[in-house]
Amino acid sequence: SFLIQPVLTVIMNMVVFGGIAQMSTDGLPQALFYLAGNVCWFYFSDCLNQTSSTFLANQGIFGKVYFPRLVVPISTVISNLLRFGIQLGLFVAVYLYFLINGTDVCPNWAILIVPFLIVMMAGLGLGFGILISSMTTKYRDLTILFTFVVQLWMYATPIVYPISIVTNETLRTIIMLNPMTSIIEAFKFATLGQGYFSWGALGYSFAFMSILLVWGVVIFNKVQRSFMDTV
Repeated sequence: SFLIQPVLTVIMNMVVFGGIAQMSTDGLPQALFYLAGNVCWFYFSDCLNQTSSTFLANQGIFGKVYFPRLVVPISTVISNLLRFGIQLGLFVAVYLYFLINGTDVCPNWAILIVPFLIVMMAGLGLGFGILISSMTTKYRDLTILFTFVVQLWMYATPIVYPISIVTNETLRTIIMLNPMTSIIEAFKFATLGQGYFSWGALGYSFAFMSILLVWGVVIFNKVQRSFMDTV
């Protein structure tokens, strides 16, 4: 299932966005372009979705044994690296196929900051996840809303389209305010040689992640003291 998900998603993207909508991929092979964005998004969304149910999914354990509750969401984010690694391996295999066949794709110096990009994706997923988990202990119906929001969020992130095709300044600014935008664009730039790379944009995403994590941990720790009464 680790490989089926990205393969089927990329095929769907190629049919809908590449074939029917004729959306630009900045001159890159569609399979490679879509896979680069989806591999990053899957890791982020997996971390977010799985950590967002921390309290509800582990209420039995939390009610019986005391240990630092943050261990659970952090371990989830770390364990998801295995899935990410397998999907990243698929990306590398497809990448090498196109490279061997003479496609003009070239990694550059920015490949060195890919581990930093992964840390930011993990931090954003963890931050949003524990924040949502803290909120849904009392308001369970919010879970449905957040699931819908995450699905919409994917289309507000340049996964199936490059940021270069967004010419409307207002819309471009809104998309750039999405902290995942600069991360995915930087990953595409580092591996494919196409994409929007900006230290300023990455700095914004890092600052966003840092504030989110601090806020999330504070709320999480506050909720954990009384969650057994509300969960």
